[in-house]
Amino acid sequence: MTTTAPRAEGRTIALAHYAGRAVLEHVLAPHGISFLQSVTLRLAAIADGAVERAAVVDGVVGAVKIPESEALRAIDGLTAAGLLAPEGPSALRITEAGRELYATTTAETAVISARLYAGISEEDRAVAGRVLTLVTERADAELAALRRP
Repeated sequence: MTTTAPRAEGRTIALAHYAGRAVLEHVLAPHGISFLQSVTLRLAAIADGAVERAAVVDGVVGAVKIPESEALRAIDGLTAAGLLAPEGPSALRITEAGRELYATTTAETAVISARLYAGISEEDRAVAGRVLTLVTERADAELAALRRP
């Protein structure tokens, strides 16, 4: 572990994000799904039953900051793979295969996450969580302002 750490700023936050994302993508690759598909599948997995397609799209767009078309492509890919299924005219539900995949990749990732966070105190994690939440809120507000006509 580094004893003299750089300040938390855009670059250090981005490096941590991309390192973690690379690990997750490595876990997901043998299962044939992408990072974006895993984000999408999670939203269906944690829903209590069927979830409106629009809510899944909004959740993915809000979390990953991508165009709607990419979220729809992720949904289509998961549906084609039999991991999501239509439910009524405008909803989706996770299939048994999707639930199994989500459980498997979550368990595989949890083992790695435990190693990544080992030795970091709860206090340090709480401080980092508060800082990152505040930075996210501010960045979301900036993005919304930039997107206004």
